Amino acid sequence: MKPQELRAFCLSFNEAVEDFPFRPEISVFKVLGKLFALTSLDARPLTVNLKCDPEDAIRLRGEHPGLIVPGYHMNKRHWNTVTVDGDLPDGLVRELVEDSYDLVVAGLPRAQRLRLDRA
Repeated sequence: MKPQELRAFCLSFNEAVEDFPFRPEISVFKVLGKLFALTSLDARPLTVNLKCDPEDAIRLRGEHPGLIVPGYHMNKRHWNTVTVDGDLPDGLVRELVEDSYDLVVAGLPRAQRLRLDRA
């Protein structure tokens, strides 16, 4: 997956926005103000921090050593750093991004979740 594809996919979700709260080169993708993906689109290799169910996070790290690792500068129980332009299939990367978005949405207040369903 190329950087522009990752960016477009992250922005394809309801109410997803790109923000730059840390540095101009660090893209933070949020839904209703909550982070679901963080990446430097110019970095090589291209990696993205994604939220993950703790049990799935451990399983994925074991299945894809070196390509999925504990989240860099994040809570390592709930976040993975995923190498996007490596040997992982694009479909798996898309699934992990979508799972991250869904986990963040699930943690939003009910009224906000309903708003997203109508969007």
